Amino acid sequence: MVRTSPSPAVFRFAPSPNGYLHLGHALSALINADTARACGGRLLLRIEDIDPARCRPEFEAAIIEDLEWLGIGFERPIRRQSEHLEFHHTSFEMLKRRGLVYPCFCSRAKLGRAVAALEERGGEKWPRDPDGASSYPGFCRDLDADEIAKRIGAGEAHAWRLRVARASEVAGPLTFREHDAAEPGSPRRAVKAEPLAWGDVILLRRDAPSSYHLAVTLDDAAQEVTHVVRGTDLRAATSIHRLLQALLQLPEPSYHHHRLILDEEGRKLSKSIASTSLRQLRASGASPLDIRERIGLSA
Repeated sequence: MVRTSPSPAVFRFAPSPNGYLHLGHALSALINADTARACGGRLLLRIEDIDPARCRPEFEAAIIEDLEWLGIGFERPIRRQSEHLEFHHTSFEMLKRRGLVYPCFCSRAKLGRAVAALEERGGEKWPRDPDGASSYPGFCRDLDADEIAKRIGAGEAHAWRLRVARASEVAGPLTFREHDAAEPGSPRRAVKAEPLAWGDVILLRRDAPSSYHLAVTLDDAAQEVTHVVRGTDLRAATSIHRLLQALLQLPEPSYHHHRLILDEEGRKLSKSIASTSLRQLRASGASPLDIRERIGLSA
């Protein structure tokens, strides 16, 4: 009998090229790199560039430069989400044929006004999703086919939402495997997936050809990622990703959600609040070892 050795673990670091990397990105990238190296696994770099309004080539170049400066090696070629939109759309069409998605013609402004009116009328706060955004009230969930065809035919802007309640019934109860440490051999625990907490999430955006939830789930499967290592701010989103994996019959990776790096005010580091970038720290004389010490990683 010929024995085959087990396939190596596959990790990935997947930033968006809409700004410069900061210490939070360094923590995630280094944990992925260190763990892949320790277990003899592979490390992939994926550029999540589905937002045409914010993603720019100079930011992608800066990402690669910062990672190389940190001493992080990754396999090539680099996968860019924008080069695989047909794959995303084909998978979306599978969900559409099963009646699991519907077009939503509500803009953010309209939803904001509607939720404010609902809160004023009801006298209490409208339900929020795990990210703190107002849950979708379902205004377009039950539009009839003729109205949908008429509005789409007239060119009215729309997104496509997942019927999460129906999809959850189809998929049945779900869990995801969580590692307490970023080590492939560490003990795993089953975490109950709770996609209903998100309401009807958007799978195709009005202003972009895909969405984070759909693209990240499909690309992890396409790249045969076995271990998803990312921040705790994305743990709740794993429930939606597990739902999509079940609906599309995709493999289930293991997950580890690591601590976040916070600023002096206790906020998660973010490009949107102009957190100090690695480029700025490097320009001020910081070394890769300094970065490791600042984020609490050993050399």
